[in-house]
Amino acid sequence: MLSADLTNPDFFDGGALVLPRDTIHIMRSKFLWEATCYERLAIRNFDDRPHTINLSFVFEADFADIFEVRGHSRRKRGRFSIATDTDTAVVFRYTGLDSVKRRTTIQFDPKPDHLDRHIAIFELNLEPRKRTSLFVTVSCQETPVADTAGKQFFVGLRKARRALRVGASGAASVETSNAVFNEVLCRSMADLSMLKTETGQGPYPYAGIPWFSTAFGRDGIITALQLLWVDPGIARGVLRFLAANQATETRPEAEAEPGKILHETRRGEMARLGEVPFGLYYGSVDATPLFVVLAGLYFERTGDLDTITELWPNVEAALRWIDEYGDRDGDGFVEYRAQSEAGLTNQGWKDSRDSVFHADGELATGPIALCEVQGYVYAAKRHAARMATALGSAVLAASLEEQAVAMKDRFEAAFWCDEISTYAMALDGDKAPCRVRTSNAGQVLLTGIADPKRAALVADLLLDREFYSGWGIRTVARSEARYNPMSYHNGSVWPHDNALIALGMARYGFTEHIQRLFSGMFDAAAYMDLRRLPELFCGFRRLPGKGPTSYPVACAPQAWASAAPFAMLQACLGLEFDPGAEEVRFNHPALPDFLDEVLIRSLRIGQSRMDIMLRRHGSEVTVDILEKEGDGRISVTP
Repeated sequence: MLSADLTNPDFFDGGALVLPRDTIHIMRSKFLWEATCYERLAIRNFDDRPHTINLSFVFEADFADIFEVRGHSRRKRGRFSIATDTDTAVVFRYTGLDSVKRRTTIQFDPKPDHLDRHIAIFELNLEPRKRTSLFVTVSCQETPVADTAGKQFFVGLRKARRALRVGASGAASVETSNAVFNEVLCRSMADLSMLKTETGQGPYPYAGIPWFSTAFGRDGIITALQLLWVDPGIARGVLRFLAANQATETRPEAEAEPGKILHETRRGEMARLGEVPFGLYYGSVDATPLFVVLAGLYFERTGDLDTITELWPNVEAALRWIDEYGDRDGDGFVEYRAQSEAGLTNQGWKDSRDSVFHADGELATGPIALCEVQGYVYAAKRHAARMATALGSAVLAASLEEQAVAMKDRFEAAFWCDEISTYAMALDGDKAPCRVRTSNAGQVLLTGIADPKRAALVADLLLDREFYSGWGIRTVARSEARYNPMSYHNGSVWPHDNALIALGMARYGFTEHIQRLFSGMFDAAAYMDLRRLPELFCGFRRLPGKGPTSYPVACAPQAWASAAPFAMLQACLGLEFDPGAEEVRFNHPALPDFLDEVLIRSLRIGQSRMDIMLRRHGSEVTVDILEKEGDGRISVTP
């Protein structure tokens, strides 16, 4: 629910003050539910005498495709019409070039005193100290609702709140000793609830608003991964949806190949017509190995063998894609090269045109093997081996483990660069390393492919002044040729990137690094509007008394940014799960200075549920079970 308080300025008639400012109060409340925007205006006269005012709504619709909004031009559009179907409703109709009939219906309650194709006017007689209400619904449903807008508002509100309660019933909740951080967590969870959409396969977190309000493969996987300890049901929905939309044929215009996992799907007019290639688009090199990684992590978190059995054919298809299509030249690394001019040139998570380059700033040419993608493949093979073992395929499991070990050796030999004390961002089409210091190397730590001594060097590098802005780790170090703190991928700070790096640091036991990183990101969130971490913000150096610089067109909310605080908390606590033993493990738990206590309620493991309190005492953290249902237990490695 968005609520806004409004009031009037001074109104004059012929030089005489007829309505002093701050006399009329309007409380405007809006929420979205099932293809409808509901709005209520509660209008109150605080004066001791009556007033008559006109309140007008001006409206228009253009049915612009989201890609038109972003700047794509179209030579031709479909047919558009407007009609006042009743004395309380206006209907905008559009028949697209794809022959799909779309409609938007605006309904008012009570009946306006004047209504035409672009304006509704209410003449309100407000008695002293009295209140009245107006209701408006804007619906995209094919069949208009017969109820009045007022009744629709309250019915929709009850349904929306009930659905939110049901949707959150299986998730753990977190409360801390820091009131501001509690606001950050509440905002994150509320945004994730808003972005989460029910599909035929379960819940799926849409990527972000406004540009990415649809299912993205990589975004959904990483969001689910960050939330896995809180709510594994999201991961199950993501995995099942992506399995249902896994490519089964080769279509170069959509970058589709058998076994490949979806990059994004769009249902707008331009996508349906092929004016943009994103109807079902598969142009990501990392979504496929990440799909296998998430399946393995989900199994580790839940022990849900039934779901893994259901998904196993999709996991095997993804592994075949990695070996047959991902590694076209047989060098043991997974690369990409765009097959369609209309698609993405770069197909890792940094998918800007200029985001992969050499030390002199020259753009790398494909096929390109990104360092973090090799880590995802390594982790995918290891997770697949564990799932294969659970499914009784010991021979396959042994083969996958051998492949992972061999890949680790190849990776160290090809990607490590002594001269920059980190891993090359990528290998280009000539197998020449891009010797550029980037945050990609931080995500290498997430997968465990990095040698421990080299992982320590990477962790130290990421928190020096070249990378760490004071708010978070930049995508590119300040000294690199294409560094630009205002760019999308070449020097900005992305919360999800920092969270994945924190999880990687936890894998190697770099506790102090995590706490510093977590503190910076918390400080950034404290400055943000609504305590909401956006998709990204600029990478300028932190200055006293000044917050982070916003990136103007960042999505807010963005699912994987909203999930980042939960992943950072997991990294600090060293959280792991053993569903077979119904055991929650805290490996070297630590809390940053801004947190004295963390209370985790309704944390589920197997058939058990626990409320767990963590308290910081200097550098030590104690862990206590406050309440428990079932046989679950905890273990703590100090």
